[in-house]
Amino acid sequence: MKQLLVITGLSGAGRSTAAGVLDDLGWFVIDNLPPTLLPKVVELATSVGGRYDRVALAMAGYDKEMDAQIQALRALIGRVRIVYLTASVDVIVRRYESTKRRHPLSEGSLVDAITREMEMLAPVKAAADLVIDTTDLNPHQLRERVTKEFGEEDQSPGMRINVSSFGFKHGVPLDVDTVIDCRFLPNPFWVEELRDQSGLDADVRAYILEREQTQRFLDRLMGLLDELVPAYADEGRSYLSIAFGCTGGRHRSVVVAENVAGLLKERGWTPRVNHRDIDR
Repeated sequence: MKQLLVITGLSGAGRSTAAGVLDDLGWFVIDNLPPTLLPKVVELATSVGGRYDRVALAMAGYDKEMDAQIQALRALIGRVRIVYLTASVDVIVRRYESTKRRHPLSEGSLVDAITREMEMLAPVKAAADLVIDTTDLNPHQLRERVTKEFGEEDQSPGMRINVSSFGFKHGVPLDVDTVIDCRFLPNPFWVEELRDQSGLDADVRAYILEREQTQRFLDRLMGLLDELVPAYADEGRSYLSIAFGCTGGRHRSVVVAENVAGLLKERGWTPRVNHRDIDR
């Protein structure tokens, strides 16, 4: 087995949808796997003569031994990644109400059940390699996200870096490791000829990058990342996500994200870039 993927997270956050996408991508997928069966299933999957190169286990529920089991797997198999799916409470409530399904922890109110599950799964989320927030994703968008992350037949063994931009007025992303606020930089929004452009346009990039303040910020930021990124990789991290925010997510954060991604490429990394709010 070359790759083992454990998919877990909140009920109603899209676990089965993600499992279906992986199945379509050629992964050997087991959905709704109880945590207690995790060691046995992995033992079976690794004892069939290498028949399955990519195995995805969609975990249903939570067991107090789950953390220890995952750590044991990582000691046994080199490439084990945990993907945790989450969403806001109100969105999960709407999803359950629309499908008329029963939450697996339902004893009182649905909100109480979701909150209790969040608390139970907090250690798993903290140990996850990748957290995907599906609050604002429909099934088609979730399919695109999973395909983007896991659709490659032969993925690089190194750490994957995601660099993104966003607007604070549209909400801070929940599925990133580090958030950096760029609202202290000069804002092109107040320049009439730049307002309708974005950080991908040359005039906006020049307006921001030609400022001494911006250059000092980027120099110090890259000095920090030059220390942190290799350290994360040495610790065995599979993913690192860095998000840059400004007010609307169209100008400053886009310019900085693009610039940082370019500088990371110069250092031999292969970051992916995403601009969440650039079209809002």
